[in-house]
Formats: sequence, structure tokens, C-alpha cells
Amino acid sequence: MQLKAKYIDMETAEYTCVLHVDDAREMGVREQDRVRIKHDRSSVVALVHTTDTIVQQGEVGILGRAYARLGPDKDEVIDVVATTRPAAVEFIKKKMAGKELSTAEIRTIVSDIADHTLSNIELTAYVTSLEINGMNIRETADLTMAMVETGEVIEFDRSPVFDFHSIGGCPGNKITLIVVPIVAAAGLLIPKTSSRAISSACGTADIVEVFADVDFDSNKLRSISESTGGALAWGGSMNLAPADDVIIRVEYPLGIDPHAQLLASVMSKKKAVGADFLAIDIPVGEGTKVKTMEKAQAFAKDFVELGELLNIHVEVAITYGDQPVGRAIGPALESREAIRILEGVPHPSSVIEKAAGMAGMVLEMGGIPNGEARARELLASGKALDKFREIVGAQGGNPDITSEDIKVGEFTYDVLSKTCGYVNGIRNRDLVRLARTAGSPKDKGAGVLLHKKKGNRVNTGEPLFTIYADNKAKLDRAINLSRSLSPIAVEGMILAKLPYVSKSTVIERTFCPVPSTHQEE
Repeated sequence: MQLKAKYIDMETAEYTCVLHVDDAREMGVREQDRVRIKHDRSSVVALVHTTDTIVQQGEVGILGRAYARLGPDKDEVIDVVATTRPAAVEFIKKKMAGKELSTAEIRTIVSDIADHTLSNIELTAYVTSLEINGMNIRETADLTMAMVETGEVIEFDRSPVFDFHSIGGCPGNKITLIVVPIVAAAGLLIPKTSSRAISSACGTADIVEVFADVDFDSNKLRSISESTGGALAWGGSMNLAPADDVIIRVEYPLGIDPHAQLLASVMSKKKAVGADFLAIDIPVGEGTKVKTMEKAQAFAKDFVELGELLNIHVEVAITYGDQPVGRAIGPALESREAIRILEGVPHPSSVIEKAAGMAGMVLEMGGIPNGEARARELLASGKALDKFREIVGAQGGNPDITSEDIKVGEFTYDVLSKTCGYVNGIRNRDLVRLARTAGSPKDKGAGVLLHKKKGNRVNTGEPLFTIYADNKAKLDRAINLSRSLSPIAVEGMILAKLPYVSKSTVIERTFCPVPSTHQEE
């Protein structure tokens, strides 16, 4: 059927069109059926919605991204024909039944995801089937390569290519801003692409965007990396493993991240930038993605084995994640803290130790002995700072940037301790909730700055942390939330006080006897 193209300024995860009910009836299609829309040499498969008001008979309404891909003029007549549901649906049902998928079946699923031909319902079924039934390492390698093949692959004139990745889950983990310039200053090539926040307070791309451009295409990434030795780019601005971005939109509201999909998500983007050597950081602790050492070790084993199948040398560090890395959480706060360390400030020590350790792993993979010691030398000498400024300048930022140039939120509020004692616990997720409520990551100055961490002494009325915001309304919302949360737990040395019991008192039952041991300060 030939219909006039009408642009509809709305967007959905899948390609979508709107047909008049009479046209849909004539074509023999119903709600959630599919049609193929053709214009010149382009075509898309779109899900159908029907109406008798939004479009007139003889028109086809095409939503956002699908219209852009087809590129018709307003009211241009285009071809719309009924089509069958994608072959991937049958293969998703096969995985739902717990069966192993072939290489061709996996490629079909990923291709249909990348082409936006699967509905949200079908995507949800796919993600849920992976969460429940998983994939073996062969399937995961096929999934990874299928995701690479549906997107762009970057080839550098220099080799080998080194990379670093943290699977996330630990707030304040701004070490990429330190690792990349250290590695580049040592003469290795590290074209780092990073993500924006999904559920965290901020991603690395959100942090770097405070002082430099992160949104550029693969040619620009190649040019910057080959001229400076490194880059701090947003992977979403390039067509790297595009199926992954579609899948993430389904994972987020479900609150799940299937093991095989997480592995493929990380490794496909590293393979797409041509990584030969990869260091992976797996933070472990309550409130992170990986809560136990046993699970972290299983992840590490799978990353290394998957790397072998993809011809990438992978080394994994399992790192402490029971509390934030450093004291700053939020784009501007984290960038300021990282730049201060590059400038020579000797704290927070947790950031320096982790950054030097991870950079040292990369250096040793590059044949540089005593990697961590060499990383610390490059940091202490100022060579890492010089390289950082060179990369920032190449990415459109101020090549003479200092930490004082970073502007944090104008509106602040100190959360004070209600008791004296020692910090014995920090709830990462509560701190992330506060930072996001204050406006992070969209509001670059918003976030949380910790004054106390685990083991620190606290007096009554001392500030535990400060909330930062770019506007008063968001600060007020964060303050209200802070009153219902207890992100930092403070306990005294006396854990309990028992009432005096005379000898004549008979205690019949003791449900929770107090241990006789005690701890001295």
C-alpha cells in the first residue's frame, strides 16, 4: 500500500508507525503487528499502532528515529507492506526453554535488536531468559562478536591497544581520569570510551563532560588517541555495539543485568575499539553489582576465558567496594578531586592507591616492569598531569585546566552526626540516591562530599557529609530525603548497656546472651 509519510515527534525503543484503522484493516494488520516501510533504498520494520484521529486514511505516521532513518519528505508517498514477526522471536522462546543457541541464532537475535525490529515485550523476554537460564561461555563469545559485527569497528594505526574498565557499582570511582593519563604518559595507547550514568550518581563520561567534550565520532577518537596516546570519550556517541544500548533500556526498569549480557556488553565495546590488552576492575561489597568474593572470582574467570576466545589478553583486579572510592560523589566534585590528585595532593589515599594499582596492571601488560611503582612515579613527577591536560586540550577543553577551575554546586547542606563514636558502615546506595536527588548527573555541580569514612572518629554535631546542588529546590528535596536515610552509621565503643540485676532476681530465660569478650581502644 502506498501512503503519505507523516512525521510524529515521539520516540519509542523500537521502530513504530501509526496507521489509520481503515488502512490497517485493508492491509490485514492489527495492533503490535509489523509492517515494512520502504523509501528509496532504505527500509525499516515497524510495530503498528492504529488510530482514527492521529493520522488520516491514506497517511502513515512514523515516529522519530524511524522517520530519520527513512528520510522522506513531508507527505511523500512511500510503500508500506505487511510483514511477519522477526525470526529472532522463535530463538528467544528457545532460550526461554533453557536450550543452547547456535551461533546463527544468536546473530539473528542481535541483528534484530540492532535494527529495532523487536518490541519491548520481546526484548524483555530475551533479557529475562538470559537472567534465568544464562549462556555458556561459547554462547557468550558468539553474543559478544554479534554485537561487535552490528556496529562500527575502529582500527588504529598504532598497536597494541590497551584498555581499562570498571564494571561499576561503587560510587566515587573516578580513577579513569587518573589511569588514562598515567598509561598514556608511559607511551602506551589507551583510547578509553566510557558510559554515562544509568542508575549511578554519574558515569565517567558525565564527569569528563564537566571540563571537556566527550561526544565525538570514531574518526575524532582515533585522531585524539593517536596524537596524545589517550582519550576520555563517551562510547554512546559512536556506533559501537549498538544492540547493547537497546538492551540496556530494557534492563534498567527491570533492575536486572544478566551475567552473560554484562560480559558481552563490556567485551563487545572493547573488541570494537581494537583492544589487545584489557584490565578490569570488579568492586566487591554490599551495595555494588558484585556482593561476594566468590561471585567476583567467577566473574574474573569468565572475563579471562572470554578474552581468550576474543583474542584479548584480560587481567582482573577484585577491589574493595564497601564504601565510596575517595570522598567526592557527583560530576564536578569527582573531577575536582581527580585533578587535585593529578596536581600532587596526596589524598584521598584510596583513589591514589586504586588508580596506581590499576594503571600499574596496564603498564605491566605493556612490558613495563614494576607497574604500580612506575605509575606512582608518573603521577608524582607531574607527567600524568601534563598528559591529562594534553588530552583535555585535544578534546576541546582548557589545556591549562586546574582543580580551581571546577565549579561545584552553589547550594550546600551539612548533614551532622547525632552521636559520637566511629563510622562502622556506609550505605553506597543511599549516597547515590542523595546525589541523584540533588540533581546528579544532569546537574554537574550536584553530589555528595564525604567528611567521614569507615573507621573515622566522629563527635556529636560534626558533619558527616555535605550535599551539593545547583538549585535550591533540588537541595531541599535531597535534605528531606537525608532525614529518612542513614547512609553513614556511627556507633560508640559501648554497644549495649544492661540494667543492674540484684542477686535475688531470677532470670528464667535469656534469648540473646551478651558475649563476655570486649574490645579495647
